[in-house]
Amino acid sequence: MNETEEAAIRYRVRHVTECRYTDDILLAQHLLHVKPRDLDRQRLIACRTAVEPLPTAIADHFDYFGNPATYVAIEAPHRGLAVVTEFEIVVHPPALPEPSATPPWEEIRDELIAAGNPAAIEAVRFSLPTRHVPILSELGAYAAMSFTPGRPIAEAAVELGERIHDEFQFDPVATTISTPIADVLAAKRGVCQDFAHLAIGCLRALGLAGRYVSGYLRTVPPPGSPRLQGADASHAWLSVWCGGETWLDLDPTNGRIGSADIVTLAWGRDYSDVSPMRGVIIGGGNQTVAVKVDVEPLPAPDGSEAAAVVESPG
Repeated sequence: MNETEEAAIRYRVRHVTECRYTDDILLAQHLLHVKPRDLDRQRLIACRTAVEPLPTAIADHFDYFGNPATYVAIEAPHRGLAVVTEFEIVVHPPALPEPSATPPWEEIRDELIAAGNPAAIEAVRFSLPTRHVPILSELGAYAAMSFTPGRPIAEAAVELGERIHDEFQFDPVATTISTPIADVLAAKRGVCQDFAHLAIGCLRALGLAGRYVSGYLRTVPPPGSPRLQGADASHAWLSVWCGGETWLDLDPTNGRIGSADIVTLAWGRDYSDVSPMRGVIIGGGNQTVAVKVDVEPLPAPDGSEAAAVVESPG
């Protein structure tokens, strides 16, 4: 495993979700995934979540995948909901495997089938089909162009992510969360969650494990332009299991692998496991939702601020 030459970065993140309803909500229950995981490569310094109107009940817990989650119940009538999460976190560059030194992808597939060790048992849940990521033959055919016989798994996965980045167009109006990935493959357009689902579907079609990861990506404006508050957005990418304890983060939206530029919130089988807010409401009529995210790198002790170049939004 080789450490990258990046330095650790301390971030301040603010995520605001505001919902407005045309009629009264009589009862609401929500599940939030807005607090980041504590990982070897990222350390949470402080976190605060505020909900308005004041909840009748609020409880933190860890979900099935080990993600921090918050249950919120509001029993008073309301026509608006605001959830504001603010946290500071230190993110270290990940230890990345040398792609050519990872095992052949067929060996990893067979290890998943056997599920004979704890790491494989943990990974196998991310190799099965889900509603957003069905196993499709056309995805297997697309993946096979990178996953040639005997090729190291990380090398093949990195090329798959680069191909999606090169061949697909980022288009925020081309899809919705319910757009099938077969349609994304055919149209070659979509957003970060589409490209993450697509890459995961390619892996699972070959019997491999890929998990959906939600979080934030530091973005940098063009030279000479000020950083825009609220310009950052929730991002999505994937991790591919390369055997043992090795999971490699891949960002097909930007054609990149893991770095200190990403802050991990949660992971699951697909978007539905880790959506920032979901739940059940009674009443409400029509609703509008507005989301604003600020990801601010804090100055280093010497007063500098490292820059990162991101090729497209996520």
